[in-house]
Amino acid sequence: MATLLAAVALLGWQTLAPMPDPRSEVAATPYRNGIALVGGFAGSCVNSKRVDLYVPSTNTWRRLRDLPIALNHAAASGVGNRLYVAGGYGDDPHFSRAVFFYDGKRWTQIRSLPAARAAPGSAVVNGKWYIVGGVTPNGLAKTTLVLDLKSGRWSSVAGPTPREHLAVAAANGRIYAAGGRTAGFDTNLDTFEAFTPKTKTWQALPPVPTTRGGTGMAAVGNTLYSVGGEEPAGTIASVFAYDTTTGTWRRVDDLPTPRHGLGVAAVNKKVYVIGGGPTPGCSSSAVNEALQP
Repeated sequence: MATLLAAVALLGWQTLAPMPDPRSEVAATPYRNGIALVGGFAGSCVNSKRVDLYVPSTNTWRRLRDLPIALNHAAASGVGNRLYVAGGYGDDPHFSRAVFFYDGKRWTQIRSLPAARAAPGSAVVNGKWYIVGGVTPNGLAKTTLVLDLKSGRWSSVAGPTPREHLAVAAANGRIYAAGGRTAGFDTNLDTFEAFTPKTKTWQALPPVPTTRGGTGMAAVGNTLYSVGGEEPAGTIASVFAYDTTTGTWRRVDDLPTPRHGLGVAAVNKKVYVIGGGPTPGCSSSAVNEALQP
């Protein structure tokens, strides 16, 4: 399917208060009045338990209670007063199946993932948390794991094209999965697909204009923003916006500080890009930049 690429649109980036503890391979999600940055690598591939909350309204940071275990490449989603975290790579065992939620005071462990997942993406639609893509001890994941947040029960549905280090976001009741890779960062993909919960099916969409893995994505209204990643040439600066109503991509202003393994989340119609590695591999940063559509 040919890429549909519209004219360039210029948007503005601003630099904000840096994350207190530089990290990469973080999980990021809107939570309460801000954006939670969960776990990741601190320094040279050292797993972190740390959780920080960025509050856009005051441009300040607040430290939350540490995770029960150190994790990188995990999935996270904020739902109401709860912050959910699942999977990733741990210290022992290497693949974690643990699932926790944070209620603002403490972490509680709940029913484990049916199967291990690391480097997935995740999103919540209609009270269900979807863990999409990623890698397992036996290779790339072929199914999507689904947690019913009311009953606490796990199930599975079809997965998108198998890949890890992909970007996942929800918009208008659908789940979108962009980019990713099949192994190292020399295997990046431009694959872009959407999942409809009602039919439990994935649909191929116009591919991302450039391949990218170790990437992130967030939705502002009807528009999805694909940000960051790494490739053999270095970290990826290009940013693309996909209009879910017209089915077209357009290029917007490049990311000022190209990074991979970065946290990407949207709050109050701004896209925040936090942390991540400025060079491929185990680099990390505290950079916090925001895009105002």
